[in-house]
Amino acid sequence: MQGLDRVKSYLSEKGIESEIAVLDSSTKTSKLAAEALGCTVAQIAKTIVFKGSKPTLVVISGDKKVDLKRLSSVLGEKIELADPNYILAETGYEVGGVPPFPHNSEVRVYLDISLFRWKEVWTAAGASNAVMKMEVKTLQENVGSAIIDVSVK
Repeated sequence: MQGLDRVKSYLSEKGIESEIAVLDSSTKTSKLAAEALGCTVAQIAKTIVFKGSKPTLVVISGDKKVDLKRLSSVLGEKIELADPNYILAETGYEVGGVPPFPHNSEVRVYLDISLFRWKEVWTAAGASNAVMKMEVKTLQENVGSAIIDVSVK
């Protein structure tokens, strides 16, 4: 199943309310997504993939970056940024389309505190030109992991 179909199926199965937009242009970066959607870069919830003892995803506001040293400290292990081949192999999604869910049980997903400035955010929806809008509260309920503070400007 392709990424977008996988996300749609998961949303339907779990009864998660979300507005999905498939755009003519790429939403591979937060800036491109914000321009296409008419929102601020900060309202884009980007998913950054890292390598550790398990694949680790951090969903963070589009105007922030992950402090790698802080993330390693929070998780208690050395973490490094993943390359595109690792991302596809471990998540099943390509760079620019990695959603916060669904993922297999080996993938750890964390939400950064920077997202909680907003009621709703746009996240990747399984393809580099697909995004979904959802309440941060809904995102938190469905990711089900600890909220972490690893963002820097």
